[in-house]
Parts: sequence; C-alpha cells; structure tokens
Amino acid sequence: MDYMTTKEASDEWGVKIRQVQLLCEKGQVKNAKRLGHMWVIPRGTKKPIDGRTRAAKVKVELENLRQEVCYLGAK
Repeated sequence: MDYMTTKEASDEWGVKIRQVQLLCEKGQVKNAKRLGHMWVIPRGTKKPIDGRTRAAKVKVELENLRQEVCYLGAK
C-alpha cells in the first residue's frame, strides 16, 4: 500500500497541515497510521468531513433523524 504524508494530504485536500494532523489524531482519517512523530495516510484517501462546514452539520442532522426513525420504528 502506498502512503502520503500530512503535507501531501494537505495539498491534495486544500487544508493546512495542522488540520490534517488534527483529523488524524481524532481518528477521522480512515487507516491513517502514526510512524514515530509523523502521520502517514493511504494514497487516494478522501478528505473526511471535519464538522466545521454546513455539509457536515447537515450530515449529522440526517444521521440523527435516521436514528430517531429507527428508534420509533422499533416501538
């Protein structure tokens, strides 16, 4: 498997290196691994929704509605 650094991911995703590091630390980047003091991310990994955008808020709201519907359907 081929990996990219946080610098490469930041260039690809259009965010700062620190934002990529924070996403990795929070476990939001799928299959990211810590090697010593640096993170490596599989090439081709898409940028996760980081929660600061409207799209992220809508996604969370939709997930909450789905859970509510499943809960009501179980009664």
